[in-house]
Amino acid sequence: MRQIRRIVIHCSDSADSQDIGRDEITAWHRARGFATIGYHSCIRRSGAIEIGRPESEIGAHVQGHNADTLGVCVVGRKDFTPAQMLALVTLVRSWMRKYNIPADKVLGHYELDSGKSCPNLKMSDVRKALA
Repeated sequence: MRQIRRIVIHCSDSADSQDIGRDEITAWHRARGFATIGYHSCIRRSGAIEIGRPESEIGAHVQGHNADTLGVCVVGRKDFTPAQMLALVTLVRSWMRKYNIPADKVLGHYELDSGKSCPNLKMSDVRKALA
């Protein structure tokens, strides 16, 4: 199995009122030429976690940093629901335990690509919530 060293958090950049998930994002990614969804999980507006790519497979979510990362996408742009934030912390903590990843290795997409604002969360606050 591949070595997982970091977790990258993304957002779908869809309207905060739009209830989409894995199926819609998979269609978007296929339209861009991906084999399937680039993320390993998606978190819907309800807080439901949907599985994307298997964790054992390299994702397609942050150029140049996919080999050793897992990617999760929170649906929306900036106004995430409390259910989504709870699901995000729960999922990321489970990955941190499973792969022995410290909180400082949980990153926002923008921390690996300065041209992005995704996930539009203050990552220092997210990391504090994970501790």
